[in-house]
Amino acid sequence: MQAPTATTEIKTLEDRRYKAMLNNDVATLDQLLSDKLVYTHSNGQRDTKEQYLGHVESGHFKYFAIARPEEEIRVFGDMAMVVGRMVARVAVAGSERQLDNRSLAIWIRQDGQWSLLAYQPTPIPRTT
Repeated sequence: MQAPTATTEIKTLEDRRYKAMLNNDVATLDQLLSDKLVYTHSNGQRDTKEQYLGHVESGHFKYFAIARPEEEIRVFGDMAMVVGRMVARVAVAGSERQLDNRSLAIWIRQDGQWSLLAYQPTPIPRTT
């Protein structure tokens, strides 16, 4: 059996990350996120790993549905970027909203272990 490629590993990790977000699974997110995480939200707010996990654990962020209709993974040695689109139904501080974002996730591999270093969504303007 062949070892998984880095692209396959990142795809699996992204699947785990989004599943953990939907399930408020802070323990799994803690494993997947780099201690140096910069998580930028579509409203421009930035969180550290500790802040983001705190928001998920407290219910400040509650994810109801997430779809990733577009996703391209590019690997460059010990760095991978995931360029795509994320459509979600979420609540932020109790206020429900629909998100439709272009997204960029940066993963790094240190000591053989991948972790999410940065995430940046950009809202897609709605056409009328």
